[in-house]
Amino acid sequence: MKKKLLSTVMLSAAALLVVAGCGSKNENAKESGAASPSATASATTSAAPSESNATATKYKIAISQYVEHPSLDATREGIMAALKDAGIVEGDNLTVDLNIAQADSTNNLSIAQKIAAEKNDLIIGIATPSALSVAQSVKDTPILFAAVTDPLAANIVTNLDQPGGNVSGASDTNPQAIKDLMDFIASDFPNVKNVGIVINEGEENAVIMAKIAEEALAAHDIKLVRAAAANTSEVKQAAESLIGRADAIYITLDNSVVSAVESIIQVANDKKIPFFSSDRDTVEKGAFATVGFKYYDHGYQVGQMAVDVLKNGKKPADMKVTIPDKLDLILNLKAAEAQGITVTDAMKDKVKDKETNIIQ
Repeated sequence: MKKKLLSTVMLSAAALLVVAGCGSKNENAKESGAASPSATASATTSAAPSESNATATKYKIAISQYVEHPSLDATREGIMAALKDAGIVEGDNLTVDLNIAQADSTNNLSIAQKIAAEKNDLIIGIATPSALSVAQSVKDTPILFAAVTDPLAANIVTNLDQPGGNVSGASDTNPQAIKDLMDFIASDFPNVKNVGIVINEGEENAVIMAKIAEEALAAHDIKLVRAAAANTSEVKQAAESLIGRADAIYITLDNSVVSAVESIIQVANDKKIPFFSSDRDTVEKGAFATVGFKYYDHGYQVGQMAVDVLKNGKKPADMKVTIPDKLDLILNLKAAEAQGITVTDAMKDKVKDKETNIIQ
């Protein structure tokens, strides 16, 4: 009996030691930070592959932008925002090769040739000269363009609905916007008989827009008076040459001219000449009016096309070229005061979105 009792006591003690040992192991695990099976499963789930880690698809795009000015910069910002909203983030899963030609045709061609020699998933050309150069240089990589006035006339694409080839994008010009602005000048500025235009005749997009404006003004017996500026350094002199020859000044989406638009604003303000532009950004800077849209929104639209190419495998050949369709009259009241313009209720009534497009 004693032996049996002793044996029973010893077995009970051993069991206690085993239980105590298990308890120590769990406590040590907690103290050392070791994970329990359930915690390990949770950590594995939270570390699942995502768009931002090393196992996700990575993209590389090249951007060729003709020059830096507010409209083109806003276009690029819109493109990048659309990509980011779709989970394609620069510095994370996106590498961006940004190239700016600074309105130099030689630089522009060199950039296109450099891009053609590199491996990219997508190329974006911002402004007509840049878009045309990359379209001519690259034939085996998808290309999207933005801020292009007339992609047909520039020979970037041959069909707007079905571009074919490897190029598509968005035009930043709706001819109706130019016509509406010229109609506004004719109806609300009855004393304007001559509209002066500062223009670089070497920019195809500027020539096309000037022609549309000239025809629209002619319908109101108003003449378009040209002042040539081959580059940004000649813009001020060209604007000054319009003094006494023009009752108002207008500029197109002329990259060389827009890059030096401050000098035109100065002339318009000093000489009390109404100044009209083709883009909202220039109105925000100091032109009086335009019929247009936000270039950021234009860029965002192209960015959405870029997402379709990169993520969804769409081909530019099958992507319709778009044009701005949300047009509105945009007025700058401070610019009006500086240029001696009396802004009437009739003018304001023509603005659809008064809160956004009447700039105080």
